[in-house]
Amino acid sequence: MLREAAFRRYWSAQTVSLVGDQITIIAVPLVAVLVVGAGPAQMGFLTAAALLPNLFLSLPAGAWVDRRPIKRQVMIVADLSRAVLLLAVPLLWWADALTLPLLAAVAFAVGTFSLLFEVAHASLFASLVRREDYVDANTLLNGSRAASYVVGPSAAGALVQWLTAPVALLVDAASYLWSAAFLRRVQVSETASAPADKTGMTAGVGFVARSAVLRAVLLGATTLNLFNYIFAALFVLYVTTSLHIAPGTLGLIIGIGSIGGLLGAALAGPLSRRIGIGPAVIVGFVLFPAPLILVPWAEGPLTLAALVTAEFLAAAGVMILDIAVGSVQTAATPPTMLAVVSGLERTVNYGIRPIGALLGGALGTLIGVRPALWVATVGALLGVLWVVFSPVRGLKELPEVSPA
Repeated sequence: MLREAAFRRYWSAQTVSLVGDQITIIAVPLVAVLVVGAGPAQMGFLTAAALLPNLFLSLPAGAWVDRRPIKRQVMIVADLSRAVLLLAVPLLWWADALTLPLLAAVAFAVGTFSLLFEVAHASLFASLVRREDYVDANTLLNGSRAASYVVGPSAAGALVQWLTAPVALLVDAASYLWSAAFLRRVQVSETASAPADKTGMTAGVGFVARSAVLRAVLLGATTLNLFNYIFAALFVLYVTTSLHIAPGTLGLIIGIGSIGGLLGAALAGPLSRRIGIGPAVIVGFVLFPAPLILVPWAEGPLTLAALVTAEFLAAAGVMILDIAVGSVQTAATPPTMLAVVSGLERTVNYGIRPIGALLGGALGTLIGVRPALWVATVGALLGVLWVVFSPVRGLKELPEVSPA
């Protein structure tokens, strides 16, 4: 597939952007903690700000993107906009004007353009990739994601420690500019837009509601993400203040642990062919959240080993989950509805994340950060139940497209 110029450029754009995303994930919370002085509740609000667009804008954005004749242009505009927004953070810091509300506003705006990028990505992917190549293409893309988990956090930790957190965001801004440059060179005949009554928000909701496969996967992922973002809102705060892990060490822990993502990406294809795509989805739903129980368990001389192990196994699990689920969702959806269905999935699945983040901040304040992490890590395992008791469990091959 990498011999095909259009897919190679698309894959390159995704790869560069993903590395930048990982820098943001580490650098923005560290800006809040180390520069602005945020506490548990403030970290919850900041995480929620970045995710709120998914709750309110994903479905209308998906319906809008499905009616655009060239989805690639939407992705390019989103990349350029994110670059400009991230450049504002170090400028505000240098002007001694950076505050938590401003940082939250930037996070919200970046999240808005990120969701536009992602819902357009679903349609462009289907235009570039043959159905029989979905798993292999998702393996390449998620392999890049796994590599970004290795390179990005390590680079972010080093950049924050050497140059300060705001300056580290300059690298992320540059990555979005590179992504836009690669996407401009992608030449592909995109799927023709369908009539408005076939791609609107109501059509997307109705289609997913009728599909037992899409419904089960969506509800399982939503449950997992609710608890995982309780975890995400408190993780950086917990390891830096309670476990006394330095930013550079934190970046290395996440980077080294994320090598597991490379293993998961390599195993996803063979695993789905050996045991079936449905059972592979179930493996991902368990292997992603279960190892994170080691984070609140970690203490004393075993702390670093526990954190690395948790990151390694969770990274392997999330790659298997993303590759298998992404392939199932694309295969089960008509090409003309990919953006609106992706928008609905983000509204429910990603929209639950700011709720989780706010709950994380509240739980961390009310019962303490460590007990809140126990709730988050154990609760995330409940997501697999939606998939186990559904037709997904019996899928050996990718599902056929249901009638729109």
